[in-house]
Amino acid sequence: MSLKKRKRLPQLSLIIPTYKQQKTIKRDIQRIKKTMDGLKFPYEIIVVVDGRVDKTFEKAKEVKARNVSVVGYSHNFGKGYAVRFGIANSKGKIIGFIDAGMDLNPAYIQLLLTEFKLKNADIVIGSKLHPDSKVTYPWQRVVLSWGYRSLVKALFGLSISDSQVGMKFFKRKVLEVVLPRLIVKRYAFDIEILAVAHYLGYKKIFEGPIELRFKGFSSINSKSFWGIIYSMLYDTFAVYYRLKFLHYYDSGKKRKWQYNPELNFRVNLP
Repeated sequence: MSLKKRKRLPQLSLIIPTYKQQKTIKRDIQRIKKTMDGLKFPYEIIVVVDGRVDKTFEKAKEVKARNVSVVGYSHNFGKGYAVRFGIANSKGKIIGFIDAGMDLNPAYIQLLLTEFKLKNADIVIGSKLHPDSKVTYPWQRVVLSWGYRSLVKALFGLSISDSQVGMKFFKRKVLEVVLPRLIVKRYAFDIEILAVAHYLGYKKIFEGPIELRFKGFSSINSKSFWGIIYSMLYDTFAVYYRLKFLHYYDSGKKRKWQYNPELNFRVNLP
């Protein structure tokens, strides 16, 4: 690879998974890009439309920028699939994702990346419980979040206080080892990727501050809300069973891993 081409490669790839956000996605991308433009190194933004069921894809494509690409597919597969699809198209040495919708303030990306560099981290995640975080959250979500955190700590022994915030950054070499082993495509993707990385020896997982102003609770009806809770718990216990009993994620089980060419990524980096 030529030196000139190496310099063009992004050091950071940021994935934005999105679904049914035709009203806000263009503004979301522009706001995130404004933050990213303040970085001192090259980056790319990859918007993944998780199911082309409305005009989200077309609205996202209206953002014309060399370092912003929009990809997607016809059916909705879940956030985990969307993030992995974006990673498969990425080139950065650091790869992260942030939820669309702007509940999370993208200005805090720079703080998490600073934490990443200072601690030479394997993974840095946003945390609602970080002392410098600013969180506006309905009490129902506070209770549910506390309950799920307690469950995760009991099952997986992770030292982190909060696994569910939709802003995380990973060394590429960590993802190259972890991603081929993963199964969850929807509700417990965050905990599967963290639990498997920790199990495989990537212990340098740190938390950073976020600003969160939650808007989504009232838009979910009771039936679908409890359905999501059930699915998340089911997927979480399934991760635990595969990890502790089946040892599915071990290298010796490689022949059993689910291979999907759309989610496979390898790029020769300098």
